Amino acid sequence: MTDGRDDLVETDPFDFAPLRLTVDLQALADNWRDMAHRSGKARASAVVKADAYGLGIEDCGVTLYHAGARDFFVAAASEGATLRPYAPEARIFVLSGIWPGQEEIFFENDLVPVLASEEQLAFWMSVISERGPYPCALQVDTGFNRLGLAMADALALADDVSRPASFDPVLVLSHLHSGDTPSSETNRQQLDSFRQVSAAFEGIESSLAASAGIFLGSEYHFDLTRPGIALYGGEAVNGVANPMRPVATAEARIVQIRTAKAGETVSYGATHRLTRDSRLAIAAVGYADGYLRNLSGSGIPLRNAVPQSAHAFLNGHRIPVIGRITMDLTIFDVTDLPATVAQAGDYIELFGPNMALDEVARAAGTIGYELLTSLGLRYERQYFGEGDL
Repeated sequence: MTDGRDDLVETDPFDFAPLRLTVDLQALADNWRDMAHRSGKARASAVVKADAYGLGIEDCGVTLYHAGARDFFVAAASEGATLRPYAPEARIFVLSGIWPGQEEIFFENDLVPVLASEEQLAFWMSVISERGPYPCALQVDTGFNRLGLAMADALALADDVSRPASFDPVLVLSHLHSGDTPSSETNRQQLDSFRQVSAAFEGIESSLAASAGIFLGSEYHFDLTRPGIALYGGEAVNGVANPMRPVATAEARIVQIRTAKAGETVSYGATHRLTRDSRLAIAAVGYADGYLRNLSGSGIPLRNAVPQSAHAFLNGHRIPVIGRITMDLTIFDVTDLPATVAQAGDYIELFGPNMALDEVARAAGTIGYELLTSLGLRYERQYFGEGDL
């Protein structure tokens, strides 16, 4: 007797998943090495907040660590705790700082809080008065009006001879608000302001440049740079060719190929009326998967400003989205493709080596950061390269 399972063939879920995300760890490591080279005399860190920009903090973190990164930036302490086992000897900076009740997660995981307000600074002074010296970083606002100590407060702190001996900042940092626009005069203004801060905290490392700032040149590099989006293959600077290798490839499986007659409508709201007999590929991806509704071919306000809808890539051909994107499904027009290259079960590249991430993002009126960090939970993931960690 047999239980009927002997003939079952073990398969890889990636081979038939409705949604697939491929992450090229070799490209990720190469992008970090590229940014480290561009950083010149400064060390390059790695920004892995938001689950490594949606691509997985564990796999990306260990890859970047093996590539040579020894300084990492996360947004929240929980991210730092997740990263710690994969970057055992690295400094991990937490950009949101520290709040009462979080002391244990910082100390247990050897995390460095980035203090960004007078409230956080006061709390930290009370912590170290009891615990003793422990490293921290200071964020200073040089014109962003986001997080950071005011310039005057930071300079006063630097000159405060009464500050506790246990106060041990290891880094002072700021952030450019227009680094992606090299022609912006405010970059120079922020640079001049940060130079004052860096000089005031003599002997403490300084950091100003994220991905875009690295491309502005050596004046902006200081001691430590903070590449983020460039590591993951996204554009860091507006209006110039992107030199980074694509890292992520998102694909959706075609659930059905259907035919429709000229004059019929497509998707919610009947906002797209066909002008010819058409073949439509219904793919298993929607806004629940981070394929934003603003990528729709019609029926959204954005199409009045940016008329062209998103395109994807299928077997050597670009194909447009038509009609509204729905929660779980998107409709692509494959009328101009031979029937043999557009069939149910095929995979459509949403973005990747053939369909640039930032081109897709622009069709949604947004940036590559948002597409990556909006990836949903339904993608079957596959990591390869850099030793197939």
